Amino acid sequence: MLKTLLIGEIINVHGVKGALKVQPLTDDLSRFSKLKEVYVKDTKGKLDRNHLFNKKYKVISGLASGGFVILRLYGVDDRDTADLFRGCFLEIERKDAIKLPKDNYFIGDLIGCRVIDINGEQIGVLHDVYQTGSNDVYAVKRPSKKDLLLPAIGSVIKDVDVENGVISVCLIPGLKEIYEEDGNEDED
Repeated sequence: MLKTLLIGEIINVHGVKGALKVQPLTDDLSRFSKLKEVYVKDTKGKLDRNHLFNKKYKVISGLASGGFVILRLYGVDDRDTADLFRGCFLEIERKDAIKLPKDNYFIGDLIGCRVIDINGEQIGVLHDVYQTGSNDVYAVKRPSKKDLLLPAIGSVIKDVDVENGVISVCLIPGLKEIYEEDGNEDED
């Protein structure tokens, strides 16, 4: 399981006093109003002369607005400084994460889990989760085959053990056959 969880990406600045516009990567936007501190992670290798990135910041405020979050951090007091944060990601420690309802999981904990069928046969490794609105879809990478797309519904996903990195599934009739052809064929 991950020690930190990704909760957002800084996509722009907001105003002239250093506020950051954040694209949330979480379902619960209200969580930003309760944040006490956040880790700003630079994944693009920006030049960091001012030592602004890859460290924790105390949060002044976090306000959901139109599907985004306007976030204020101590030490980020002007538009020019805030603009340097564009493209950085926000993470929190697991201990600060919201409590999830039963049978809900953090996507970061699912990525990399082995996917096996109910007979114990290895199917592949979960490498992405698509959020479709009605239910999530798990993308399972398989050697030399097309990715297997599994609906995250109770009749398919039978057990999730993130501590051991294993997801057990029951493939509904016809689902596996759709993906059995070689993934290297040219498509029309």
